[in-house]
Order: sequence, then structure tokens, then C-alpha cells
Amino acid sequence: MADVVMDQQQAASDTRDVTDLVLQDILAGVLLPGTWLKQIDLERRYNCTRPEVRRALDRLAQKRLVEHVPNRGYHVYEPDGRRAREVSEIRIILETAIAGTIVQNASPEDIDTLRTLAEHFDQMVLNGTMLELYEANLAFHRHLLVLGGNLELVDLITEIRQRTSSAPVSQWRTRARIEQSGRQHHMMIDAIAAGEAERLQELVRQHILQN
Repeated sequence: MADVVMDQQQAASDTRDVTDLVLQDILAGVLLPGTWLKQIDLERRYNCTRPEVRRALDRLAQKRLVEHVPNRGYHVYEPDGRRAREVSEIRIILETAIAGTIVQNASPEDIDTLRTLAEHFDQMVLNGTMLELYEANLAFHRHLLVLGGNLELVDLITEIRQRTSSAPVSQWRTRARIEQSGRQHHMMIDAIAAGEAERLQELVRQHILQN
């Protein structure tokens, strides 16, 4: 049984490593938007197995960082500028509309949870992989949206984000930009704690436009 657990842990570690290696190459511009990702090439590049490559590509596809085209394969997600702008506009309308409700609903425990999630994001800036940073960002924003009290809206916003690349990683090419996102997380929490709904609205708008 112990051997099975160790094998599973090793497989998870390998998948996470390959996923992040592909992501890092996307961010570095080695794998440009629209580039087709041939699995045999990735096996050689990252010195890994076909199942590891496939799992990594599936994971990145789920997060809208690469796109899977049936019967053709995977390619690096190629953003559509018009669609991205329109999605941002929709998100601003929906997410700023619930700012007042978030402020009303947020308990001290909720604020503490948000601070913990924001601090986890900060730790990932220092010590995490880009994928871990991305996932920490999603966790923070999901909890923030849940405080709006409408889970259907949370799912709707999640679905809308996935019409374009849902990750802000394309904007995170510099450490300064990542740290700016982290500061904005804390500023949003401070606005909630102070009961400043209008301030939270403006911070959410700025954060969406940045990403």
C-alpha cells in the first residue's frame, strides 16, 4: 500500500513539474501563442513520458492556457483581443455589482480567510511555481465572489472568464506586475474590512483591467 501511495505522489509531482515547465516556456515566449504542441517534441524537450505530457496538456487545457482541437491536438492559447476586452467589460459589470453585497456579507472570519488566501498568493510569488501562483489567485477570487451570496453568479463569471484565457499569467511577465496583483488583493480586503463598497468596486475594476 505504501508503495502505491509513493507511486501516486511521484506521478503527481512529475505531472506538476511537466505542467509548469510547459507554462514557463509559454510565458518566456519560447512557445508562442498559436504554436502546436506535438507530444513527441515535448517528451524530448522535457525528458518525460507520453502520459506525463498528456496529463500536463490536459491540465493546461482545463485552465485555458492551451487549447485542445479534436483530431488535431493542442496548441498554445491564442488570445482574441476583441473578445478579451468584451469579457473584461462583462466581468466589470457583474463583479462590481456585488461589491456592496460582499461588504455586507463578509464576517470577520471571511475577512481572515481572504487575508490567508492573499498571503498564500504572496508566498507563491516568492516560493511557488507559476501554476501554483495561478491557482492561488483563483482561490482568492472565488472566495471573494462567493461572498456575493449568489453561487449561480460565481459559476457564470467563471464560465465567462473561460471564453478567453482565464489566467492572468500572460500579464505576469514581470515580478513587479505579479506583486501589484498581490497588493491589490490586500487593498480589496482592507476596503471590505472598512465597509467601503465604492472603494471595493473601483479596486475590482482596476484589477480586472490589469488582468
